[in-house]
Amino acid sequence: MTSNEQIAGMKKPPVVSAEEWQKAWQEMLVKEKEHTRSRDALAAARRRMPWQMVEKEYSFEGPQGKVSLLDLFERRRQLVLYRAFYDSNVYGWPDHACVGCSLGADQVSHLSHLHARDTTLAYASRGSQENIARLKQRMGWEKIPWFTITDDFDKDFGVDEWHGHNVFFRDENDKIFRTYYINNRGDEAMGSVWSYLDLTPLGRQEDWEDSPEGYPKTDRYKWWRWHDAYGKEDEKWNKVVDQATVTLNL
Repeated sequence: MTSNEQIAGMKKPPVVSAEEWQKAWQEMLVKEKEHTRSRDALAAARRRMPWQMVEKEYSFEGPQGKVSLLDLFERRRQLVLYRAFYDSNVYGWPDHACVGCSLGADQVSHLSHLHARDTTLAYASRGSQENIARLKQRMGWEKIPWFTITDDFDKDFGVDEWHGHNVFFRDENDKIFRTYYINNRGDEAMGSVWSYLDLTPLGRQEDWEDSPEGYPKTDRYKWWRWHDAYGKEDEKWNKVVDQATVTLNL
């Protein structure tokens, strides 16, 4: 069956006037806003999840040699670590990683925005650093830090048989805590700065969020920068935000 034949056989929605369409959209918008509020409430609940202390020491191989789990934070406070499948028993080896993991890597947005929120994203696989470096260059993933698992990290954190994101927090004494975990369809939406931050214990760190007392917060929008302009105060942008009519549309 051709594509045109498939389309012709579809049971399509009714075609309506512009006024009727606008009314239907307004009704759908109510549901969209409910979904947004529910998503925000879920992220707020994540920020109140209990933490699990990471007491074992884990070792990875990186481009510069052996590194610890603490090193993967790159001195930032939060770490989102994705277990991607790239090794000899994965379909596509050695030219490709897992199809689903690769689709996810293609979705990863510019990491500078996460870094501005004291958050690091990294990938980890069983593949060698030599193979990972070649894969990253070939697929255009050079900016994603990607490490080699060398011990039981994947087994201990539920990612030895399936992909998943583990979220970790580093406290003022460099103690590490596991704060959240998603896998399966939970991985589908990952890639944007917001999807990652909404998994973390500190969240987006904006003034509108429902976070526990004492959690860091800054004015909404004002911390945003072009990805090559972080680290610079921008008073003009602050004035733009103050004068704008843009509001948080919950």
